[in-house]
Amino acid sequence: MNPGPDTPRTGREQLTATWKWITRRRRTALTQVLRGACYGAGTGAAGLIFLWAEHWL
Repeated sequence: MNPGPDTPRTGREQLTATWKWITRRRRTALTQVLRGACYGAGTGAAGLIFLWAEHWL
């Protein structure tokens, strides 16, 4: 009998399934990290420009 999708995985099957899940989503996760870093850098740059303009103008 083949296990259905509702059958809980045990031991090595769970580890293999988890590793496959991580592998499939690695690129998406890295893209999100890069996007967040870019947003953070842009926000920081805009804040520094605003502070410079406020101080010198």
